[in-house]
Amino acid sequence: MENTIRIFDAKKKMVETVPKIQKTDAEWQKLLTKKQYEITTKNGTESPGSRTFDDVHVPGIFKCVRCESDLFYGSAKFESGTGWPSFYQPVSPSNVVLQPDHGFGMTRTEVLCARCGSHLGHVFDDGPHPPASGIV
Repeated sequence: MENTIRIFDAKKKMVETVPKIQKTDAEWQKLLTKKQYEITTKNGTESPGSRTFDDVHVPGIFKCVRCESDLFYGSAKFESGTGWPSFYQPVSPSNVVLQPDHGFGMTRTEVLCARCGSHLGHVFDDGPHPPASGIV
């Protein structure tokens, strides 16, 4: 199938083939709050420490705000000291896309939702190392 993607469903504990979600900027603007649109569609960022789930440290799954795909287990969340939620691994490598970001005069690795292309943030190599097993 042409516009599909294989991602891991954490609740079912299995890889599924699902439709890839592609919308125009205007469609995303209608579906998201102004802040959600700015961050996920225009690669914006919020002020450090301003997100309510930054202090959430309970078991569960963090999902994409645009398409509800499973992204990170709560158990993979760590305190980075940056004021932004930080995770040391995704639910599955198939659920995210890593790509070079050369903005702001530096090279970083941007993280996107594999299903809808939502900007999730950037990878930095100064966090804790993931456990030897557990990633699907």
